Amino acid sequence: MTVASGSADYIGLANAPILWILAMAVMGVVVVQSLIYMTAVKKNAASAGMSQEEVRSAFRAGGVAAIGPSLSVVLVAIALLPLFGTPPVIVRVGLIGSAATEVASASLAAGTMGANLGDETFTRGVFIVALMAMSLSGAGWMISTLILTPIFKRSSHKLEKVNPALMSIIPGAALLAAFAALTFRELPKSPTHVIAVIVSAVVMSICLLLAKTLKQHWLKEWGLGFSLLIGLVAAYFAHYAGLGLPEA
Repeated sequence: MTVASGSADYIGLANAPILWILAMAVMGVVVVQSLIYMTAVKKNAASAGMSQEEVRSAFRAGGVAAIGPSLSVVLVAIALLPLFGTPPVIVRVGLIGSAATEVASASLAAGTMGANLGDETFTRGVFIVALMAMSLSGAGWMISTLILTPIFKRSSHKLEKVNPALMSIIPGAALLAAFAALTFRELPKSPTHVIAVIVSAVVMSICLLLAKTLKQHWLKEWGLGFSLLIGLVAAYFAHYAGLGLPEA
């Protein structure tokens, strides 16, 4: 079953039982890791000056914030299922979450063997090489995180000793910069992208204002979900109103 042959029928290999077992094992680790983190947060909340109600509120806010990115990953994963099979997609896209990176890795690997993704040249042998390329690409991210996280942790401790206020500013500034970079990269693509960003920002601002004025804290938690949903609806109507990407 794992012999690299010239056959273009690689989907049977892509859905091999051993790959299903490995995929479920990887996702099981993710679930267990999440439960460990949640338990640790609940146990150590008091030492950070957080009440259990604030912890639950944070969990709800995080869950709502994850809806939009999770839906986008699911949609991309469904589109990639016929190309790579279910277990590889579960592990690669479900774990790493970057479909563009995975497809690029597979495409480059296939190109080195004179093949193209999805056509008759994409044989079992090419699929194995592409899967290995995607795995090595994802491993680089994980190994870098494993090595650099302790280094950054020591650096953060040193910064806390020099200026404790810095460690309250740097994480927020980093998040703001990351999301700003992602947002501004989309703006030049089409008027639809601009409308989606503006509508989402307005909806989020309204939710935060209402939450503060009416003292309805649940609006802070659900504000991101509302802004994502209404922004998507606005983008849909803007696209079909002729404001989408120009035709090639």
